[in-house]
Amino acid sequence: MFKTRITELFGIAYPIIGGAMHILSRAELVAAISNAGGLGILASTTFENPEDLRMEIQRTRELTKKPFGINLNLFPAMRPRGVEKDVELFIDEGVPIIESSGTSPEPYVSRIKEAGVKLIHKVAGVRYARTAERIGCDAVTIVGFECGGHPGLDDVTSLILVPETVDEVNIPVCAGGGFCDSRSFLAALALGAEGVVMGTRFAATKECDIHPKIKEWIVNAKDNDTLLIGKAFKLASRVIKNKPALTAAEMEAKGATLEEVLPIISGQLGKKAWEEGDVDAGILSLGMAVGRINKVQTVKEVIDEIVNGAKQILERLKEVVK
Repeated sequence: MFKTRITELFGIAYPIIGGAMHILSRAELVAAISNAGGLGILASTTFENPEDLRMEIQRTRELTKKPFGINLNLFPAMRPRGVEKDVELFIDEGVPIIESSGTSPEPYVSRIKEAGVKLIHKVAGVRYARTAERIGCDAVTIVGFECGGHPGLDDVTSLILVPETVDEVNIPVCAGGGFCDSRSFLAALALGAEGVVMGTRFAATKECDIHPKIKEWIVNAKDNDTLLIGKAFKLASRVIKNKPALTAAEMEAKGATLEEVLPIISGQLGKKAWEEGDVDAGILSLGMAVGRINKVQTVKEVIDEIVNGAKQILERLKEVVK
């Protein structure tokens, strides 16, 4: 059921991919997603030390025998090591799938493909999806305005971006931004996508190693409890609407420089918030899907609920379409 080019390309049961979330996407969460039939993606930038990253890859392999991937972050500000070194480390460890994000992965495509590794590139615009296809990526993820983290500079929703992208490229397309349940999953497939990428939904799972108070905040949040910051610096980021985010947005509106705002949006402060449960301690990247999450479940429960719910919807639609 739900066999697509994405499930065949990556050797997974369901076309559901875990978004690579800085700090959050570690071995336990990644393995749980893969074990439940999806594709877990490690966030490599969580680890500054290459040996720590190597150990996390090995730990993931201990926890799952299913395929998993790793994110190659190409945003200039998010490179604790050289990109070439990361690529070689991933290949050396036998990671079968790389998800790149940020700038174009073109300089590294030949090395990745030479090693027999599958490459999926995450983009925020149709023109970038066309580039991903041209340079040889195996698949592309298009993220809409709703997504947590970096949605791009154009305020275009997934409902518009997904079919536009599907119409423009021949490689498989995954949809990201606002996808979190059976209805949105099935909607993505109806729009022509062959899989979904979900980050925020998996943050509120038992396997995600963040403080219970943050999970409680997610469960109680509304869809307007996030905002975009950083657009003035061409670094748009969707984050939860807390004290540091509101301060950063106010400074940005008054013409502050990136250097002036950086102490407010420090990644270390965000790490403290995730770990200690103080929602106002730092910037926390989550998407508008927080408004659609009302309970903390295991990863398997989330994926099973999505798949079974989608099947029920299809049965209902059979009665609608005569």
